[in-house]
Amino acid sequence: MSISTNEKKNKDISLIEGYSEVASASEMPVSVVLPFEVKKGEEYYIEDIGKIAKKPFYSFFKRLFDILFSLFALSLLIVPFIIVAIIIKCSSKGSVFYTQERLGYKGKKFKIIKFRSMHIDAEKDGVRWSDGENDKRIYKFGMFLRKTRIDELPQLFCCLIGTMSLIGPRPERECFYVEFEKYIHGFSQRQRVKPGITGLAQVSGGYDLKPQEKVLLDIEYIKKRSIWLDIKIMFKTIGVIFNHKGAK
Repeated sequence: MSISTNEKKNKDISLIEGYSEVASASEMPVSVVLPFEVKKGEEYYIEDIGKIAKKPFYSFFKRLFDILFSLFALSLLIVPFIIVAIIIKCSSKGSVFYTQERLGYKGKKFKIIKFRSMHIDAEKDGVRWSDGENDKRIYKFGMFLRKTRIDELPQLFCCLIGTMSLIGPRPERECFYVEFEKYIHGFSQRQRVKPGITGLAQVSGGYDLKPQEKVLLDIEYIKKRSIWLDIKIMFKTIGVIFNHKGAK
């Protein structure tokens, strides 16, 4: 798909205005490092999905399930959380938890919480998109946390208070939205629904997928979202945890 310069400009503005407040260059980090090469002139145009259906019954059931599941899971995970916290403190310098500002539904900023899987100086050379298991910033036990997705479990608190859902597109940092919109036009449409702890992209490749591949799966989820699809993603997530597929 190709469009003229003027059309491209108008399309980019319309996509961003509806879903996110994109910060000015002065508000962005000094540098954003990507572990893959973006070639000069490389551009992708994501389908404009327009106004999505509200689906009130699905939304009500999804929120109710988020609350009940989060309460149940957190009650069971108290002891495992304590054990993980002790191992993290013994295996790497720094705090047990890692909080970071992300963009959620309609571009609203919120704090995401995870078990820390990287060294405390992970971004000394600039903000960097994760390179999966090849990322040298991850310490040894942190690699185990990532492969098993245990590092994501504290996000159940975000799910409980409503800033996240169990299923949905993974939330990204504002600087990455700005960076990706430069060549993936329409990337911000991921913000049309609440972000999730796991999602279609995570069970279909995870860290192996580049942003232009992930967003296609996220758009597919947004268009087809249903109780049945969420159930399938939940079961696939369990498979990822045990066989590590897509967790690289």
